[in-house]
Amino acid sequence: MEEKVYKVMGGAGALNIVLGVIAIVFGIATGVLLIISGSKLINKRSHLMF
Repeated sequence: MEEKVYKVMGGAGALNIVLGVIAIVFGIATGVLLIISGSKLINKRSHLMF
């Protein structure tokens, strides 16, 4: 019984690490895209006419 619990805990721990890495990569990629988009808007604001 205890061996089964250790296997389940190991699998859950590995899954948490994988999901954490995916979340970090997704967050960094989203941040970079937002920075690039914002810089493009700032550079082109002088060409806007209202």
